[in-house]
Amino acid sequence: MKTKFFSVTKRHLLPLLSFFSLVLGLSSCMHTSPAEGYEAAYLGTTSPEFELQTTYGEAYSSEQMKGKYTVLHIATTWCPFCNAEAPHLEKIYQDYKDQGVEVLIMDVKEDRDLVQEKLVDNFQLNFPVLLDTDGAVGASFAPADVLPDLARDEVMLAANLLIDPEGKIRFFSLLDTKAFDAELIKLKEVLDESL
Repeated sequence: MKTKFFSVTKRHLLPLLSFFSLVLGLSSCMHTSPAEGYEAAYLGTTSPEFELQTTYGEAYSSEQMKGKYTVLHIATTWCPFCNAEAPHLEKIYQDYKDQGVEVLIMDVKEDRDLVQEKLVDNFQLNFPVLLDTDGAVGASFAPADVLPDLARDEVMLAANLLIDPEGKIRFFSLLDTKAFDAELIKLKEVLDESL
């Protein structure tokens, strides 16, 4: 009996250690302001170009963002921080859509049906949810020197960006579990100043 318990525990040890490493890595990031450190270095840089499909099978490209401010959130359905922000992203969409502001969620490496059910339907989202099926687009947004032990697409989970009409990044934040901003207050402040 003890041997069986030990072998089951040992078999689950690597996934558990990986999970806790991810949580500790994300929580140890000191991202308290969109203008500090690597975030400040990203401000004013050009957003990567991409073309993805929405959960409804429609093509969406970064070209469609040109000429308007775009709030971009990079997410997965299993991320509690992403889920906490989803209703606030819908509120931003409703509050700012008449001012020409676009809101997008880019889901990383998940099935269309799952994303439709867990994000679009669950939170009654009225803006496009894009499918980054292999994580390459999300990874293209990740700073090279941040959290080097994580895959580049994992670095970007729960990240928020504000991209201006010329395609320049005006706000950039990664997940900060110590100062989590579920209501996106800092992003809205930058958006209000920009409009």
